[in-house]
Amino acid sequence: MVSGTALVSEKSRRNQPIVLKRQSPSCHKLTVTQTTKRFLRRRSPGSPPALALSSPASPSLTNTKPASSNQDGQQRGSYWITTFGCQMNKADSERMAGILETMGYQEAKAELDADLVLYNTCTIRDNAEQKVYSYLGRQAIRKRTNPNLTLIVAGCVAQQEGESLLRRVPELDLVMGPQHANRLETLLTQVQTGQQVVATEDHHILEDLTTARRDSSTCAWVNVIYGCNERCTYCVVPSVRGKEQSRVPDSIILEMEGLAARGFKEITLLGQNIDAYGRDLPGITAEGRRQHTLTDLLYQVHDVEGIERLRFATSHPRYFTERLIDACADLPKVCEHFHIPFQSGDNELLKAMARGYTVERYRRIIDRIRDRMPDAAISADVIVAFPGETDAQYRRTLALIEEIGFDQVNTAAYSPRPNTPAADWSNQLSEEVKVARLREINALVESTAKERNARYVGRIEQILAEGINPKDSSQLMGRTRTNRLTFFSADSPNGSKHRAGDLVDVRIDQVRSFSLTGTPVIN
Repeated sequence: MVSGTALVSEKSRRNQPIVLKRQSPSCHKLTVTQTTKRFLRRRSPGSPPALALSSPASPSLTNTKPASSNQDGQQRGSYWITTFGCQMNKADSERMAGILETMGYQEAKAELDADLVLYNTCTIRDNAEQKVYSYLGRQAIRKRTNPNLTLIVAGCVAQQEGESLLRRVPELDLVMGPQHANRLETLLTQVQTGQQVVATEDHHILEDLTTARRDSSTCAWVNVIYGCNERCTYCVVPSVRGKEQSRVPDSIILEMEGLAARGFKEITLLGQNIDAYGRDLPGITAEGRRQHTLTDLLYQVHDVEGIERLRFATSHPRYFTERLIDACADLPKVCEHFHIPFQSGDNELLKAMARGYTVERYRRIIDRIRDRMPDAAISADVIVAFPGETDAQYRRTLALIEEIGFDQVNTAAYSPRPNTPAADWSNQLSEEVKVARLREINALVESTAKERNARYVGRIEQILAEGINPKDSSQLMGRTRTNRLTFFSADSPNGSKHRAGDLVDVRIDQVRSFSLTGTPVIN
């Protein structure tokens, strides 16, 4: 599918969306004019005039005319964004919210009051995907009585389903894949001409100068690499997020400096496979290695003034090097928390998953981390009931969790995903097996996490305060350097009040499986 419009040059046409026009004629037929797809279909009662389908897609708007910047101060209505899934999606949502607010939109107080509703979706598991359709159902009902409502699906479900989403939910205005998040305003401009837009073509992700609307005033995500070149047999991410595209270090540093100037204290560098950063960038060092790696990037961004803490996620064991571990140990701002999914404790299953490493390789990574940083926290992801997983193979996964002593493990039962090899295998396991194994492994993960947390009792930990505890307004909440959520009194021993952004010394008094409670001290 090629994108473009009839009146633009071939070069610029490649970066334009495909256009669907909604017309009153009764037939549904497809014609191709040069590089533009046009879909003529029957209008349903109360539907808006014309529809445009475009390869880039982003949230749609109400019947207002977007502008490149809201220089006239015009109010353009309210918006609501619901985000499903990973940190990458959350970062994309913050950026899209920033674009909408630059255009003059204000955040709505409630989803059902908004003039523009955007669902930033996840397709990593089927239940997350089905939840999106449930949400869309109630918005479709709204749109039938309020044709000026702009309804958008962004993210991985949008990329996976593309045009078929419009057939399933004809009330949609915009369907846009993750690679097009930065083009939201351009896509909304097309929507406002009465078109339905579908933006799902491969697209070079442009540097976005928009100021994201951050959900936190203290901690921020910064994307450093988009997409994924892996081909794990269970995973839909490469087909919905595209090939790896690394940002150049200067752009990353510039964004971080801007965040520091606004008072942010902690940055999490994000990537689907963050330790693969830079392998698509040119350059070889005198030693014969790639010029741009995650290790080199950490050294480059470490000294951004005003940033107190650095984190990164998500790592892939295949690319996690000793050089990276040594850099994390040597750079004082890099926090001692590592999220490294292992997915299975059995080598045969890892091979079937096409993960590219062995259990022994994974153990060596953890041993090296703990040799350099003995108190480091390790978290991971794991899949149970992968096709063909025997009870013995599953037990090896349980044994690995006990052996490593993870601080946290995100667990999931295998969920067949479209366009992935494992989904077509004949050795699928029953739902009963999935539920039983998930229940057992969750109990182990919780008990292991509590055992790991026991080491904090009585210790004084430095907590970066992130905000007020929503369940107790007298408390603040924040995280240790090892990423453990901690609650503590907002009152300082010297009579002052702590606030978000403060680094607070806290004596840990209570531990639970996934959080701590403590008392501020003067250390």
